[in-house]
Amino acid sequence: MLGLGKLAVLESKLDIYEDLSKEMLDKLERAVSTISDNSNKIAIVLERHENRLDEGERANDAIIQMIKDHQKYDDRMFKNITEKMEGLEKKTDRNTRFVIGATAVIATIVTLLQVVPPIIRILTPINVTSMMSKAEVVSFVHEFN
Repeated sequence: MLGLGKLAVLESKLDIYEDLSKEMLDKLERAVSTISDNSNKIAIVLERHENRLDEGERANDAIIQMIKDHQKYDDRMFKNITEKMEGLEKKTDRNTRFVIGATAVIATIVTLLQVVPPIIRILTPINVTSMMSKAEVVSFVHEFN
């Protein structure tokens, strides 16, 4: 019976090992299930994060495009302002030349008006003499000398 007792002990140990193995297998299955669930949750979080990154990148691209468009607008405005300034400079140069020319003409006229009357006065007695009598011419010449 000694052999049967050992067999019973062995069977009871085998039952214990089977129970432990079933418990360990159950725990392993639950652990794998939990890991799988967590992995799925992480995948969802990563997908959302990637979507947010894509949205951020699209927003950044839109902002950069807006900046480029604004830069083109600024360049056009700067070109227009430059062209207007150059036009104003040309008009100013033309006006300056006109003012200088007009001033020169006016100065010439003023000078002539200052110089011509004495010349006319000098020449007038010669012309007047034809209309004056000889006595008047003689008295005029005496006055002038």
